[in-house]
Amino acid sequence: MKLSKKEFLLIFGFYFFFSILYRIVLWYNGGGVEEDGFWGWTDLKGYWFMGGLPYLFYFVASMIIWFFGMFLLRDKPKVLQMVVVFLLIPIVIYYTREVRYLVLDHYGIGHLRGLGAIWDWYIPFLLLLIQFGFMFSYNYHIENQKKLKLEGELRTAALKSELSALKAQLNPHFLYNVFNTINAAIPSKNERARNMIAELSDLFRYQLKASQVEKVSIAEEMEFVQKYLQLEKERFQERLHIKLNVDENLLDEKIPPMLIQPLVENSIKHGLASLIDGGEISISILKKDDKLFFEIADTGVGIKNKMGIFEKGIGLKNTQLRLEKIYQTTLNLTDNSPNGLKVSFEL
Repeated sequence: MKLSKKEFLLIFGFYFFFSILYRIVLWYNGGGVEEDGFWGWTDLKGYWFMGGLPYLFYFVASMIIWFFGMFLLRDKPKVLQMVVVFLLIPIVIYYTREVRYLVLDHYGIGHLRGLGAIWDWYIPFLLLLIQFGFMFSYNYHIENQKKLKLEGELRTAALKSELSALKAQLNPHFLYNVFNTINAAIPSKNERARNMIAELSDLFRYQLKASQVEKVSIAEEMEFVQKYLQLEKERFQERLHIKLNVDENLLDEKIPPMLIQPLVENSIKHGLASLIDGGEISISILKKDDKLFFEIADTGVGIKNKMGIFEKGIGLKNTQLRLEKIYQTTLNLTDNSPNGLKVSFEL
C-alpha cells in the first residue's frame, strides 16, 4: 500500500487535531494560567511541548509502523499485515516515548511519571489502533469496490458470450489461410490433399470444443497448434522450422483454448512469410513462481511499432482482450535475438 499526498495529509491532520484537543484539555484543567510547567493558552512554547511535540512523535510512530507493517508487506495477505502492525504498535510506542522523554529532559520540561505515565501508553496506543483500523477498513473498501466494479463489468458484458464471440472471430481469418494451403496442395497429389483435409477436420473439431468449454489442457492446446503448424509446413516446406520447449509436467495444466494459435499464426504471417529463406518458430511453456509462462518467438522480420501491431489484425487483439478480461494480464512484445519478435504472457 502506498500513501497518496492526500492520505498523508489526512493522517497528519488527524494527529494535529488531537494535539490541539489535548492542549485544550490541559489549558482547561490548569485554568488557563501557568502552573507546574504548563503555559497559558496563547503561549506557543506551551502548546508545542504539551501538545504538538507528543503528537508529532505519535505521527512519526505511525509512519514507522505503516512502512514496516503495510508498505513493505503490501503484497502479503492482509491478515499478516494486521498481525505485524499490532505487534509493532507497543514496540514503536515504547521507543518513541523514550526519545520524547529525552527531549523533554534536555529542555528541563517535566513529563508524566509513575502511574501517570500509563497515559503515555494509552493515548498513542488508542490513536494508532483507530488510525490503522481506519486504514485497513479503507483498503478493504477500495479493493472490494474494485472487485464489485470488475464483476459488474463482466456481468454487463456477458463475459462468456463475449469470449465466444472473440474466439469465433478468429475462424474466418484462420480458415482463409488454411484453405489457401489446401487449394495450393490439391493439384499435386490427391492423397496429400486428403490428408490435409483430415487435419483440417481435426482442427474444426477442436474449435468446436473450444467454443463450448472454458478451459482445455495444455496437451490438447499444443496438439491443436501442432496440427495447425503441420498445415503451414505443407505450405512453406523447408522454409518453416518449428521448435517446441514444453515442460511435460505441465501438460495437464488447464488454460483457455485458442490462446497460442493466433500468436503462432501472427508470427508466420507477419514475421516469416515475406522471407525467402523463411525462419524458425519456437514455442516455450514453463512454470515460474507458480505462474505459467508462455513465449512464442520467431526469427522473422521483427517489428518496430509493437503497439501498432494490435491494430493490424484480430488475432493478437482478441487474445490480448481475453487475457485482460480473464487474468488481468496482457501480451508482452519484445525483440528476438538476432532478429524477429517474441510474444509472451503469464497466467
